[in-house]
Amino acid sequence: MPPKNRNGLPAYQRIQGAIRKRIDAGHLRPGDAVASERDLAKIHQVSLMTARHALASLEREGTFVAAPKIHFNKLMSYTEQMSSRSLTAGSRVLFAKVLDNENEAAARLSLPPTTQVIKLERLRHAAGEPFALETCYLNAAEFPGLLDAPIGRESLFGILERNYKIELGYADEEVDATAADPRIAEILAIPRRDPLLRIRQVIYSTKGRAIMYVLGFYRSDRHNLVIRRFR
Repeated sequence: MPPKNRNGLPAYQRIQGAIRKRIDAGHLRPGDAVASERDLAKIHQVSLMTARHALASLEREGTFVAAPKIHFNKLMSYTEQMSSRSLTAGSRVLFAKVLDNENEAAARLSLPPTTQVIKLERLRHAAGEPFALETCYLNAAEFPGLLDAPIGRESLFGILERNYKIELGYADEEVDATAADPRIAEILAIPRRDPLLRIRQVIYSTKGRAIMYVLGFYRSDRHNLVIRRFR
């Protein structure tokens, strides 16, 4: 039987938990080496065999720390998602204009086809590395002056909640896989045809009114979708 601590947790799992905490806290970064078996055994006061078992169980994750992924498991702004993984989000506005020919976006927002909508396309990045390409659509009549707000520096969710008193409630999402076309590949600095996570999202207020339609392309090596199911 593997040795346990006073809480009944096997020692090798305690070691794994300690390593994961260091990764989540940013103390171990991409490219850093995990402590050796001998050092882990000394630090955690366990046998060399127990330390070896802990690392062997983590082998599929690599001896070196992989770059953290963003987990989609709650309705949060991308800025909040990045912050939850100890990353500072950045945005670069690629397109921001009011259009009257975005029929699909208007339909997703339950608006007539030629309704004027705000189209906002942003490259989302952290530490100079591109992570995602997001295009947001909103009813222009409902959000006058939005394009004058600091949309390149602040969370769009935060601007809507603060400046327009919107209470965001929930989202309906369609998720599938796609391949990076030449333009997206160039923007995200990835090879053409690299796999992407594509999410179409309609975000509603707490009163059930469609507020925003988002079409996002997310690097599959930086994001994963977390789902909780109930029976």
